[in-house]
Amino acid sequence: MILDGGMGTMIQERRLEEEHFRGEEFKDHTHSLKGNNDLLSITQSDVIYNIHKEYLLAGADIIETNTFSSTCIAQADYGLEHLAYRMNKVSAEIARKAADDVTNQTGCKRYVAGAMGPTNKTLSVSPSVERPDFRNVTFDELAEAYTEQVRGLLDGGADIIMVETIFDTANAKAALFAIDKLFEESYEPRPIFISGTIVDRSGRTLSGQTGEAFVISVSHAKPLCIGLNCALGATEMRPFIQAIGKCTTAHVLCYPNAGLPNTFGGYDETPELTASHLKDFATDGLVNLVGGCCGTTPAHIRAIAEKVKHCQPRVPPTAVFQDYMLLAGLEPFRIGPYTNFVNIGERCNVAGSRKFAKLIMSGNYEEALSIAKTQVEMGAQVLDINMDEGMLEGPAAMARFCCLIASEPDIARVGIHWTFQKDRYLRTLTF
Repeated sequence: MILDGGMGTMIQERRLEEEHFRGEEFKDHTHSLKGNNDLLSITQSDVIYNIHKEYLLAGADIIETNTFSSTCIAQADYGLEHLAYRMNKVSAEIARKAADDVTNQTGCKRYVAGAMGPTNKTLSVSPSVERPDFRNVTFDELAEAYTEQVRGLLDGGADIIMVETIFDTANAKAALFAIDKLFEESYEPRPIFISGTIVDRSGRTLSGQTGEAFVISVSHAKPLCIGLNCALGATEMRPFIQAIGKCTTAHVLCYPNAGLPNTFGGYDETPELTASHLKDFATDGLVNLVGGCCGTTPAHIRAIAEKVKHCQPRVPPTAVFQDYMLLAGLEPFRIGPYTNFVNIGERCNVAGSRKFAKLIMSGNYEEALSIAKTQVEMGAQVLDINMDEGMLEGPAAMARFCCLIASEPDIARVGIHWTFQKDRYLRTLTF
């Protein structure tokens, strides 16, 4: 199937000014609004509808809603956090109308994917060099913001929920938690698409996770499609798409940029070249869903659709690493029938290590972190962290210590099993 191309690229081509973003409703708004593309669904709905329709008529089977930054967290930069639900609902309604209009026009069913971006905050990286344990957002805050976004997308008529451009898997987990909770409590489940972003040729996300570890971390959501978008062109993305395809039973999606950006931040890869690269992916059986991200236009989507129309889609494997336990920190770890002895580091335990307990109780978390680092350096493949102590606020201590671990790639590369006491119940989790 074919996904659409870059929404931002097409909006930039319109050369809209501040007054276009403001419209009549926000004429006196106190913040500058130019660049808030999601707001255009309210103030310039015809522009967004026409972009959707261009992509559909170019051959896209699925269009993404104009909601990449439509969370209260991201919209706070513009003073429009109160509009998050409305933005998502209106954007989904516009995309729904465009998809239905082209379905009726062509007789070929078209679909709407509700786009959920990563927000402008991260759970895995501290915004303060001096305080590696500091975060300017919590998991609960992200989950609440994503819940509001998903409600709007579903109420507006989205067929699919797409968590995309994931540079921090912890943020994505908050989104997936919100989606799962809504499907369980309020809405009929929809297919979930998950798309990560490998930032360079190192093959890792911005928070340092490899593609394979990323797949393990989000597979609990049982996505219909999983893959990559943004940051790279198709040529650079190919080895990482291959790696993801080898470790998932889901369908694989791929929507790269139109090559790498030039010195001015533009994209020079022609529709023909992008389409040729993706045809190679399809011919080699790597993908099920292809499209474009930054720099791509309806011309790119038309060329891609034409090139791959006679290609057979990838056939997902029925099982991957059957009989293996799959764990992931920044890197994957598989425990199966032929795995040798597994070392679990157990010294980060307030109940089992007097030294660690003393450091945590005195607030000396930095030195306590050195205990975790030493264990990994000595061969621990999983870390067990225990904050179960009656005189300790377990959840707060666990959160702070895990944030410090996340700032140390040498430690965070391994999986973690943690335990703390809350409300007289013991809580444990492995991730």
